[in-house]
Amino acid sequence: MEFRHIPVMPAEVSAWLDCRPGNCVVDCTLGGAGHAASILEKILPNGLLIGIDQDKDAISHALLALKPYSSNISLIHDNFVNLPDILDSMNIHSVDGILADLGVSFYQIDASRRGFSFSKDELLDMRMNTDNPVTAASIVNTCDEKRLRKILYEYGEERWAPRIVKRIVEYRKNKPIENSSELAAIVRSAVPAKAAAKSRIDAATKTFMAIRIAVNDELGVLARFVSSAVSTLSSGGRLCIISFHSLEDRIVKQAFKKFEKGCTCPPDFPICACGRSPEVKILTRKPVRPKEDETAQNPMARSARLRVIEKL
Repeated sequence: MEFRHIPVMPAEVSAWLDCRPGNCVVDCTLGGAGHAASILEKILPNGLLIGIDQDKDAISHALLALKPYSSNISLIHDNFVNLPDILDSMNIHSVDGILADLGVSFYQIDASRRGFSFSKDELLDMRMNTDNPVTAASIVNTCDEKRLRKILYEYGEERWAPRIVKRIVEYRKNKPIENSSELAAIVRSAVPAKAAAKSRIDAATKTFMAIRIAVNDELGVLARFVSSAVSTLSSGGRLCIISFHSLEDRIVKQAFKKFEKGCTCPPDFPICACGRSPEVKILTRKPVRPKEDETAQNPMARSARLRVIEKL
């Protein structure tokens, strides 16, 4: 099992999460456990790290990587959308910090053999949780044209969605689309050569991202997570979320603004009738971005955006 330990914006996350000895902190997306190890160094000797990941391989890796901290960790195979239930099952009423580093891990792209990368010839899977019955192959081969276009438009913001979907549907009439290189070739054949030549990314990038998001319901999970995570923070506790594309960042930004505003009354109401008060303070008015030296060493960090709130 090959994991790469390259956490995104480690110094920035450490500073904004502001962990202290004795804190209880949740790493909602363990991945390679790089952030988890850094958090543990700050919360020792009697702090607790709760590590969550829906990828069983990540949990297995973290058990080994974090073995020196075994008395200070609790690792859980689950989706972070279930954070309130997870804490309830542990009889923990609130935590001092929460980190969610969204997107795919290096391991999932490079070594999971689940078809996350269009540069590899692997079975079309794209499941972060292999218990999930929905795979990339099932979406590509069974969804009708309308549903596929919607997935590519909404999740991938792919302007060539109609052409790509038409080519996919034509191809699958003869045989199922079974592997990542096969799908990538179909997508590339549908995108006009001039448009592909002008683009800074591979023609298959947006389609693969859109299908991965659909397989794992990433945007729905994120929206539900942000809505419930604030309630699990103690006063002064911080929620840090790293997103990697505009759709994720928009969900996080809007949710943070909603919690900071509190009041849900229409703007033309003379006085507040809902009685809701602000619950958080936004600490990052603009997202924190990685420095140039980091993106030079880790190109995957280029699109990362870190937003942070603090519970009132």
